[in-house]
Amino acid sequence: MKKKRKNEEMKLGDLLKSFVDENKLDKKGLNEVKVRDVWNNQMGPAIEKYTTGLKLKNDTLFVQLSSSVLREELSYGKEKIIRNLNEAMGRDLISKLVLR
Repeated sequence: MKKKRKNEEMKLGDLLKSFVDENKLDKKGLNEVKVRDVWNNQMGPAIEKYTTGLKLKNDTLFVQLSSSVLREELSYGKEKIIRNLNEAMGRDLISKLVLR
């Protein structure tokens, strides 16, 4: 077994990111999974309970909610929600939020 030189060592996260970038896997499926996780973490369990669907299409996040009252309440803070989600993901992936 060869010894790796210190400058050739990579962290697992960096290696996976490199693999995803090189194989262009970052576009659809991985972003959608990440958005779903970030939505649930940022919005909390109460809102997660009423979220029936999430779909990321281009730069628009479509959120299906089972409560019209919650949908109305969240509509007042769309810009803040977008900003918090993008910050949690580490890049500006969402520019528009549609609540249904």
